[in-house]
Amino acid sequence: MAADPEFIIVGRVSGLFGVRGWVKVYSYTEPRENIVTYSPWYLRTEGGEWSTREVVAGHRHGKGIVAQLRGCDDRDAAAALLGAEVAIRREQLPETAPGEFYWSDLVGLEVVTREGMLLGRVDHLLETGANDVLVVMGERERLIPYIDGSVILGVDLEGGRIEVDWDPEF
Repeated sequence: MAADPEFIIVGRVSGLFGVRGWVKVYSYTEPRENIVTYSPWYLRTEGGEWSTREVVAGHRHGKGIVAQLRGCDDRDAAAALLGAEVAIRREQLPETAPGEFYWSDLVGLEVVTREGMLLGRVDHLLETGANDVLVVMGERERLIPYIDGSVILGVDLEGGRIEVDWDPEF
């Protein structure tokens, strides 16, 4: 399921919260509390098994997120989910505006220079505070800032490529 483009990993179960089956969640969404607005969640435990859970409630708690899942009524049931990846279906995400992309849309795309030189494929992205960064894996790893218009010249999702103004030696 994780390799299926219809599913997107949006977080993981990182701890237990209380005795009534609530879990702490490390969210990859922005803002973090958005993760509880998606339901159901598709959970993959460390054993590789997938299960579907409806989100009953959830909210920000300190710097983290806590959630209550249907069928997870006590601490033992919550403990069985520790470390599970949290995925959602692609269609659960809001539509993007023209020229906007989800990070998951960019992963796997070829990255080529304006001269047509292949630098590699987007492996993942990093958030640095100043701007997002494409981590491109080719004959070596390259970190390319996602600066639309100056470094990123174009994104062609259908063609599977990103054109960049980037020195291949850097």
